[in-house]
Amino acid sequence: MVDATTGQVLWARNADQVRPIASITKVMTALVVMEAGQPGRGIAVPKAVKNYVAKYGANAVGLVPGQVLTVDELLHMMLIESAADAAYTLANAYGPGLPAFIGKMNAEAARRGLAHTHFTTPDGLPYPSETSTYSTPAELVRLGEFAMSYPEFRGIVKLRYYTLKKGDGHGTYSVTSTNELIGSFAGVVGIKTGFTNAAGHTLLFEAVRGGRVLIGDVLGSPPTGAAAGAQDAAKILTWAFALKQTA
Repeated sequence: MVDATTGQVLWARNADQVRPIASITKVMTALVVMEAGQPGRGIAVPKAVKNYVAKYGANAVGLVPGQVLTVDELLHMMLIESAADAAYTLANAYGPGLPAFIGKMNAEAARRGLAHTHFTTPDGLPYPSETSTYSTPAELVRLGEFAMSYPEFRGIVKLRYYTLKKGDGHGTYSVTSTNELIGSFAGVVGIKTGFTNAAGHTLLFEAVRGGRVLIGDVLGSPPTGAAAGAQDAAKILTWAFALKQTA
């Protein structure tokens, strides 16, 4: 838990321990895409996306191969509902191809000084192993700060719901945020959830109250329920905001 205004670490446990991060990976995917630009660019959903999602039983919004959506629309689906088919579509277009895109993700991590962060997929799926994509709690906070410096990113991850009406080249899509804190914990403005069997529940989060910005993450919350990461994060945030009141 970090006070983003001062940079002070308010609380930490195993902050430098390398762990699998699951779908928090999509924050880096979004960062690479946003840095490349062209949010209005139209991208055709590739045929291979259906087999990719089915192979891993990944969370998806059911993108239809051949339909065309903009980069911004795909970012909304990927970041709000953690859609692996949207991540795959973006990575395939911006690589071009997944191997090239993953190379860009790792190059970005190195450029940002995230020395203990590594990616093997654009979505956090367990390939080639459960622990191949990883980071540390401390480095994820820094990744979150980098991503939240983009107004486009901030505008997306704060949303609880997003609906894309049927348009030229695509159907209707409605998505709901996987972040249980949004709408339930006052001041939360993002960021990204994740889950795999090895990673447990993961959550990178930011909250703002009274002009104070707190950013933090929890990794490895027990896989006992979808809201496990959010419950752990809420406890830390409650403590941290109370700390200010008694300072």
